[in-house]
Amino acid sequence: MSIPLSSWRLPALLTAGLAAGALLGWLADRHVASGVALVAVAEIVLLLTRIRHQTRPIMAVRAPITPLQHDRFMTRSRRIASSLRDLRSAASQLPDAVVLLDHQQQVRWFNRAAENLLGLRRPRDRGQPLQQRLAASDLSGWLRDGALEPLNDVAAPGQANSQLNVSLLPFGKRQHLLLARDISHLNRLEQIRRDFVANVSHELRTPLTVIHGYLELIDPEDVPELAAVLGEMRAQSKRMGQIVEDLLTLSRLETQHQVADERVPMASLLATVRKEAEALSQGRHEITLQSSAEADLLGSPKDLHSALSNLVSNAVRYTPAGGHITIRWQRTPQGAMYSVSDTGFGIPAAHLARLTERFYRVSSSRSRDSGGTGLGLSIVKHVLNLHQAQLHVESAPGIGSTFACHFGHARLLMPGGSDES
Repeated sequence: MSIPLSSWRLPALLTAGLAAGALLGWLADRHVASGVALVAVAEIVLLLTRIRHQTRPIMAVRAPITPLQHDRFMTRSRRIASSLRDLRSAASQLPDAVVLLDHQQQVRWFNRAAENLLGLRRPRDRGQPLQQRLAASDLSGWLRDGALEPLNDVAAPGQANSQLNVSLLPFGKRQHLLLARDISHLNRLEQIRRDFVANVSHELRTPLTVIHGYLELIDPEDVPELAAVLGEMRAQSKRMGQIVEDLLTLSRLETQHQVADERVPMASLLATVRKEAEALSQGRHEITLQSSAEADLLGSPKDLHSALSNLVSNAVRYTPAGGHITIRWQRTPQGAMYSVSDTGFGIPAAHLARLTERFYRVSSSRSRDSGGTGLGLSIVKHVLNLHQAQLHVESAPGIGSTFACHFGHARLLMPGGSDES
């Protein structure tokens, strides 16, 4: 039996067959469903038979690949494979540890440096969770917390005497690259530099003290022809002595990891800072103190006094006569803020990021004329770091500057001897 191929005839015939089956079932024994079921089974068998003997293919067959296309495909595949081998070989020779992690932080691949610095081994650690593999290291907790920020100066799991700088970077789809760099040699060089600065400063302190002492003994009135020379020698010897003292202070702060916490009464400290500023200004500036925080600080009185007075003395030095300087101690949502604002020359935006570097000067001639050593802001930064505080600078040329020290709640004490809750 031939089934028409028209798109409307075949459904019509099938429907008519089902209707005929229903009629026959009703005429036979009044069972319409039985008649419909028998006809439906017959139609299904008929359709399957037709499909089986259909000569037209159901899916179109692609044209065969020519030899030229095949050669091009194989050449391209070989080039890709060669590039991948070269890339893997180069990554294996990198001095920094490289570890490829999947979305579950399981190790997929690592280079030779990762074996030396992180203690990973092939094939044992492939497919293993890196956090579990480094469970005895500080890296485990860092990975568990999400590794949001790079981890500096951490002990290398594979080399006890090495220090690492570690970061986790996104790579591909839901993968990550862990990069670990050995910074032990940089730490050693930094320690050598610190030792050198400290030793030289100690050696210079005594001769500079002797020179300055003898210069003070010479009365310019006894040798009026050398009065100007003696005055300049005294000023320069005093400046050299201050540089040495600042270097020694900076060397001490760099080697400290914490401070001996004491109560620092801010009312008396602010009054002292203001008196020092007025003495340095000698009436050339209007100096205002605004204190509304009603809180003391927990920390080192000596170091905090050095940092806070440094900011005020800088404001006096770099503000022209007739300018205004405001010292503030006030509360903030994060804790409290000590700030010094001036109407001085201002600082271009390009210099703001480097202000706390040693001996960095926005204007070297102006700094020397004002008697600065170029180490004050570096000292301020280190003191604040020891007190878990931050220095923020806002400045614009011709308008002035604001140097703000932000202290957290943990460093605040209520006046009168009780800790802040």
